[in-house]
Amino acid sequence: MNSHAVLPDIDRVGIEEFAADVAYYLSLAPRQLPSRYFYDDLGSALFEAICRLPWYTITRAEKRLLAGHAKQIVRCLPSLANIVELGPGKGEKLRLLLDASAPWRPAFTVHLVDVSGSALAAAATIVGESNRVRVVTHRAEYSDGLSDATRQAEGRTLVMFLGSNLGNFDPPGAAAFLHTVRAHLKKNDALLIGVDLVKPHRLLQLAYDDPLGVTAAFNRNLLTRINRELGAEIDLDGFSHRAWWNQAESRVEMHLVARGSQPMSIPRARTDMRLEAGEVIWTESSYKYAPEQIAQLLRSASFAPIARWIDQQDAFALTLAEAA
Repeated sequence: MNSHAVLPDIDRVGIEEFAADVAYYLSLAPRQLPSRYFYDDLGSALFEAICRLPWYTITRAEKRLLAGHAKQIVRCLPSLANIVELGPGKGEKLRLLLDASAPWRPAFTVHLVDVSGSALAAAATIVGESNRVRVVTHRAEYSDGLSDATRQAEGRTLVMFLGSNLGNFDPPGAAAFLHTVRAHLKKNDALLIGVDLVKPHRLLQLAYDDPLGVTAAFNRNLLTRINRELGAEIDLDGFSHRAWWNQAESRVEMHLVARGSQPMSIPRARTDMRLEAGEVIWTESSYKYAPEQIAQLLRSASFAPIARWIDQQDAFALTLAEAA
């Protein structure tokens, strides 16, 4: 099978980087695949479906906080001229912020950064419907897109990093990411970050292993992408989805588990291996925080927290911080 050839929108450099990462991470012990590769067009659509499941509360909690505090957020940032959202999804959260502050807010330039072209197109449409907004899209990884956006920006900038995406980094990686964001900002620019909090294990289990199997499809789609883009023929039915709460590390882990002996020949990645029954591929970690841990991470990256709002119903925190 050579199905990667039917994807003209995937550039050669992107395919080669994907292939190199697949080869490297599958060679580790335990075997891994980077979670950033979840978000092809199908993966992005599946994640949007996950956000609407009754067991996945992050999106609803964050939207409640944004709807309730949008005016306050913008009033905390006088002379705001630019908003950069990293991973905007369909743009609905940013639209909440813009609409709630619409009668009196200044005109903004909005930069949307995402690796998914379909997600960017949807977000640009929804955000662009808001009055007095100029929309610029960047199809790129977070760091590259942020660099492009802030290089173009004039005036005060707010970076939005929502959806508890910070939780996909391990703690050192989260600290390094926040340092990277800070390095692209000027003093008194700002960061609005949404982070999921620690909550009962049974709720976390349902959120990441839902009864409808949508999260399982999202996880296995990573194998579909490898088949399609890297010329593999991995048997999707040969892998089950498993998620569990690792209390010692304060994270939910997602894995693909071989149901039996599974060959994995991936021509484009020059990889040929066999997984034994029960062997796992670690695909994602989602770290959960206490509110003060978030503040400490921000301060360590030279951000000064200036406001925090917590949704008590679903244990979610939205924090606004200035670049110190």
